Amino acid sequence: MRLQVNRVGTVLAAGAILCATAPLVAAAPATMPALWRNCRHVNARYPRGVGRDGARDKTSGTPVTTFKHSNALYRNAMHYNRGLDRDHDGIACEKL
Repeated sequence: MRLQVNRVGTVLAAGAILCATAPLVAAAPATMPALWRNCRHVNARYPRGVGRDGARDKTSGTPVTTFKHSNALYRNAMHYNRGLDRDHDGIACEKL
């Protein structure tokens, strides 16, 4: 890489070097509340899971229908940990 001698070129070259060497880090979400860390924690508070209003359990067996129906709680769960709804059926941590 060739650095330019003039003042503006030097500033630009130094900025390019800093940008190239800075690690790429995704913006970290706010600290995750313990409730949304894993399904064990969710099921301790909501034994059948948390789902959107009108959500249907995607299963070949007996579907869970007694989960906590709350759009706000489900939205919070997905904000902090999308892995809680692995089958993408609108219900996080469903359990019979």
